[in-house]
Amino acid sequence: MDLYRPQPKLKTFDTQIDMRAVMQQVYLWMTAGLGVSFGIAFFLTATNLTVTLMPLLMVGMIAQLIIVFWLSARVFQMSAQRATNLFLIYAALNGLSLSLAFYIADLADVTLALFATSAMFGAMSIVGYTTKVDLSKMGGILLTALIGLIIASIVNIFWASSGLYWLITYAGVLIFVALTAYDTQMIKRAAYQMESSGVGTADVVVRRVAIFGALRLYLDFINLFWYILRIVSDRR
Repeated sequence: MDLYRPQPKLKTFDTQIDMRAVMQQVYLWMTAGLGVSFGIAFFLTATNLTVTLMPLLMVGMIAQLIIVFWLSARVFQMSAQRATNLFLIYAALNGLSLSLAFYIADLADVTLALFATSAMFGAMSIVGYTTKVDLSKMGGILLTALIGLIIASIVNIFWASSGLYWLITYAGVLIFVALTAYDTQMIKRAAYQMESSGVGTADVVVRRVAIFGALRLYLDFINLFWYILRIVSDRR
């Protein structure tokens, strides 16, 4: 599971920014990242390279954490092109981790989990984009729940409790479903704040917010997929 870095609360500003263009770029880059990850995962599984590259899995996971922390912290300070490159590198490394799931799970289960994830993610992202309710109040609750989820997951590595495993699984689905709506609204707020601060041209604002948002929603999608795949795979 990827460690999710929360962002500070952002205030809402009056703005002339084309939010539709912003969100189109967000979903475009998020989809590109997912395409890279799933494409590499399927390729490694189909060519039986997953087993060969297994020793590199831990190195890849460490590299992923370094990149996601660095990118999350510096995305608005670095150039848009550099942020884009780091995001795609992260997505490529994550493809190595995903290939392990594809190697172990049945293809039908992976397909069903991907379909279910897409449907849930899409629905909650629409909710986050259209709702008039201020979801920023959920930030502290979701952060606390996420930290608890991570701690419980680490504990269960050693405890190996079946009950705790399923509690973590269903809690993970609920948390990342909620985070999808929360993050979608947060992306709008980030765009408003950047435009109001006068940092760069409109194109620069859109591109930076696009990578910022793509990373957040990418993490929501991938983590949601992992937990749903657990549930789907248990059918067998």
